[in-house]
Amino acid sequence: MKILVLSDSHGNSDNMIAAVERTSPDLLIFLGDGLRDLQAVEDRFPNLRIESVPGNCDLFSRDAPERLLSEGGVTVLACHGHAYGVKSGYSGIAAAARERGADVVLFGHTHRVCCEMHNGLTMLNPGSIGDYRFPSYGVLTVENGACSADTLLLSNL
Repeated sequence: MKILVLSDSHGNSDNMIAAVERTSPDLLIFLGDGLRDLQAVEDRFPNLRIESVPGNCDLFSRDAPERLLSEGGVTVLACHGHAYGVKSGYSGIAAAARERGADVVLFGHTHRVCCEMHNGLTMLNPGSIGDYRFPSYGVLTVENGACSADTLLLSNL
């Protein structure tokens, strides 16, 4: 299963659409700060499964601030990251993921990519798909209860 991970679109739905077209994912997980931008993606790809959480800029969202998903035998914690102080470090979000039994934690907020393994926990921040100079996204591949993660730049097509 290929999972496209996007965050921080901040009004740039064109980059979101381009990332979906480039990766042809089975699932899109959006990590907030641009929930309204998802409508353009849903309109363009009505059969694409989408999961999302709000970010600190999604002010009036009533959606849960984090989601625990099970995909192909892998438990994924998805959140924006601001509530865990990710701009100051990753220890809080790593502890939250372990507390919930997650194998993977997906977060945004910093606009900086992160793709690291910490004591068996995969940590993935796709950066900002909305960045006009260096838009980035993440891909999480899940197979037989194991996963691999990568972050990529969305270069000019």
